[in-house]
Amino acid sequence: MIADLKPYPATKDSGVPWLGKVPEHWKDLRARYLFREIDRRSQAGAETHLSMSQALGLVPRSMVEQGTLVSESYAGGKLCGEGDLVLNRLKAHLGVFAMAKQTGVVSPDYTVLRGIRPMVVQYFEHVLRSPACRHELRVRAKGIVEGFWRLYTDDFHEIRLPVPPIDEQSAIVRFLNHVDRLVWRHIRAKQKLVKLLEEQRQAIIHRAVTRGLDPNVCLKPSGVEWLGEVPQHWSIARLKVIATEVVDCLHATPVYSEGGPYPAIRTADVQPGQLLLDQACRVDERHYREWTARMVPLEGDILYTREGERFGIAALVPPDTKLCISQRMMAFRIDPKHNSAYVMWQINCQHVYSQAAADLIGAAAPHVNVERIRNFWLALPPRSEQDQIVSAVEETNEVPLAAIRRAREEISLLREYRTRLIADVVTGKLDVREAATTLPDEADELEAVYEAEEVAHEEEDQGDELEALEDLRQAAHAEADK
Repeated sequence: MIADLKPYPATKDSGVPWLGKVPEHWKDLRARYLFREIDRRSQAGAETHLSMSQALGLVPRSMVEQGTLVSESYAGGKLCGEGDLVLNRLKAHLGVFAMAKQTGVVSPDYTVLRGIRPMVVQYFEHVLRSPACRHELRVRAKGIVEGFWRLYTDDFHEIRLPVPPIDEQSAIVRFLNHVDRLVWRHIRAKQKLVKLLEEQRQAIIHRAVTRGLDPNVCLKPSGVEWLGEVPQHWSIARLKVIATEVVDCLHATPVYSEGGPYPAIRTADVQPGQLLLDQACRVDERHYREWTARMVPLEGDILYTREGERFGIAALVPPDTKLCISQRMMAFRIDPKHNSAYVMWQINCQHVYSQAAADLIGAAAPHVNVERIRNFWLALPPRSEQDQIVSAVEETNEVPLAAIRRAREEISLLREYRTRLIADVVTGKLDVREAATTLPDEADELEAVYEAEEVAHEEEDQGDELEALEDLRQAAHAEADK
């Protein structure tokens, strides 16, 4: 069906640079002729609090509350009604628009828009989240530093948007909902495979770094509640004893630079044993020096996530890489008497995670106390055995790692395909009118979509606006203190 889609038979130049040619029978209108801003405020904040999620759109906060900051009161928040279009003014250039599926209260820094003519609001939600339109939004947003940019209503109203006939808007939305279901089903299958492979890897690693490679080794009680028994000839030591440096990040948000040469590692960029350097935000020379004043991370140093939903994950700094840690991160330098890769793998194990979780601070935005981290108990074989364990772990994990990489690449391609297809359909490059008439009626799969996105975390930093606002607040304080 999708492969059979064809362009519209007749098109015209829209006169809108980001939009290009559109079907001859479509209109294009400034947003002011489509939407008006609604600014009604909650008195007591008792309404259902709705939060923005890239995966789900605008949903009750209870669906996305884990790992985010919680406001004490929503009194003074903006009220929205079912079918309103809501945008996060600070993230409009990222396409953070969503249609409200129910009434509720949203952040005062959101903009609530209501249609002023018959329309299918979800169609315009897709348009505003498309890459070409996001570029137009980025141009119109105002601010000195990215992250502080805002899209004001007057500027939004000047954007020209494609307007198909309303029955065609319905057909497009019906078709795209069907595509979404197909894509997310495939993504969920790939993510379940990744989860199983990760569990297999973790079991291999845990066994090796807590029991060694000899299945017949004599064991002794470790004396550590979370660790249990260890080989008789191993010792137990705290992290601070085997580390020459245990460095926390600056308690602020670095100023990112799109063309900066230095990766600034966030929690989203760390997976057990691996840094995702390609997706990391960048900083310039000045901010790199500022964020490495306490310690310049070198090859073999351990980077550790100490805050947020993704706390307790460690990876090594790879060779020939200059980087710094961003907010919510720590860096450890291990004494050369020990193999830092062995220590890193052990930090990723459940017995260390349990130590970190023992006294978490902040239920909504958990973070591990630095002193707790310095006092992690670790099992330590002799250095030669550490080296053997690391070699065995790396060799044994080659096959599952390759399978995980393939699955993640396929997930990435599926997401890219979905984004391109949606953009082509909502801007009139592909005609879906006939295809939409042949689609079966399908139940909503909102929770399944959320499950897929929750497992993936690739879009973590575009999730809830409250954590971003806290980052910006801290950055503003940091600038003011200078």
